[in-house]
Amino acid sequence: MRFKIAIFVHHPRCSVQSSNGIIKALNPYYDFKIFTKHEVEDDYFSDVDAVCFPGGIGDSDAYDHLFKTNGKLILDYVKDGGKYLGICMGAYWADRHYFNILQDVTSEQYIKRPNTDIRRYYSTTAKVNVGQNATRMYFYDGAAFIGDRNKFETIATYSNGDPMAIIQNNIGLIGCHPEAEEYWYDRPYLIRNFYNNHYFLKTFVDKLLDK
Repeated sequence: MRFKIAIFVHHPRCSVQSSNGIIKALNPYYDFKIFTKHEVEDDYFSDVDAVCFPGGIGDSDAYDHLFKTNGKLILDYVKDGGKYLGICMGAYWADRHYFNILQDVTSEQYIKRPNTDIRRYYSTTAKVNVGQNATRMYFYDGAAFIGDRNKFETIATYSNGDPMAIIQNNIGLIGCHPEAEEYWYDRPYLIRNFYNNHYFLKTFVDKLLDK
């Protein structure tokens, strides 16, 4: 039986485009179900191996409105050991101001970090190091994960050394958009690298789910 992931969708904050990209990158290996801000059954998450919160356009202040109904169910699921996958906006929501599921780690705007190579809100590609391999990933105001590095595993870093993708216990967070599809790269300056990044997302999720 294949692992199953529940994806939260509320366009544009957790966008259809991001959700579709995640599904396309992982569909050969995982099954999916979709949920929204509307109430779900008490046992909705009982058959899933992870909940996923994609990226999108908007601000994290929408949190209270979006999770007024299902927030407790999500928190109970994660606190009971369920896996949490957050990409861009979803990574911010893991922070202490929202779901508050991280230990001694904060999700901070990379564009405001010391020695960042990206300083403005716009679609671009970020320089990323995955182990000893350098690549570029689609980026739009994503998070860096700041805290005691002994308390999480760093999977990838930005060019300034800040963690870009981490796993802490049952929480997996990614600041960039490895799920980006080819049509996202609609500007000449955006370097296409989506196939390699889809593979990165797959290996990251495999690791998070101990697959």
